[in-house]
Amino acid sequence: MKLVRYGPAGQEKPGVLDADGRVRDLSGVVPDVAGQALLPDNLARLRALDAFSLPLVPGVPQQGLRLGPCVGQVGKFICIGLNYADHAAEAGMAVPPEPVVFGKWTSAICGPDDAVQLPRGSVKTDWEVELGVVIGRGGRYIDEADAMAHVAGYCVVNDVSEREYQLERAGTWDKGKGCDTFGPIGPWLVTADEVPNPQALKLWLEVDGHRYQNGSTATMVYGVAFLVSYLSRFMSLQPGDIISTGTPPGVGMGQKPPVFLRPGQTMCLAVDGLGVQTQRVVAFE
Repeated sequence: MKLVRYGPAGQEKPGVLDADGRVRDLSGVVPDVAGQALLPDNLARLRALDAFSLPLVPGVPQQGLRLGPCVGQVGKFICIGLNYADHAAEAGMAVPPEPVVFGKWTSAICGPDDAVQLPRGSVKTDWEVELGVVIGRGGRYIDEADAMAHVAGYCVVNDVSEREYQLERAGTWDKGKGCDTFGPIGPWLVTADEVPNPQALKLWLEVDGHRYQNGSTATMVYGVAFLVSYLSRFMSLQPGDIISTGTPPGVGMGQKPPVFLRPGQTMCLAVDGLGVQTQRVVAFE
């Protein structure tokens, strides 16, 4: 099942993708693709619906019909750094003995095809295609053997990053990670039953048609089940929380010489089976 949120920014309604790739309205069934709607029993009820019996939403998704962030009311946007050994190598950093954890502010979240704004004065804004994990059933101290039962589904994330702010301005990484529009998620939330092995997904990213990233979740240092269990030692995981699991090599910072985003460029990125994002890069006005 592919769940979406559609409509103008800040006014999104819940929907589901039918077998023809059209959006069907779920607002008469659930208030949003968020929170309690992502619990296992509630997802099972949505899965049992006949999508073609639901109202058809006019427009083609990601063309005439805008899709918003695929999860609403996100409580925590948790990110994992240096989680691909080959990306750590291109960054000149050691593979960490435990996951590197940082946060993106939820105000960074935007739709999969919304414009990405360069902050004022930014000269080192970068891209990172990532697999996003959306929590369904929450918990603390989750056993790794039980962790996948806590996953509602998966989505594409672009962990947009301002490298000067992240690495050269002192303090933690967060100031370079959480700028407005630096967290596109979607186009849809693909429920976990449609992703039998999240450690076998190809992911890629292009800028203006040039492919920079071309990797696989098979090369993650710490897999999805471990990350869910690990993070639950330090915080309660709650329905709708998002874990962005790290990026493969090919980021702009790792190019020789480094390459960073400029206004007018277009990013296109995807994860196998989870859809495609397309973002125009604009200057903050």
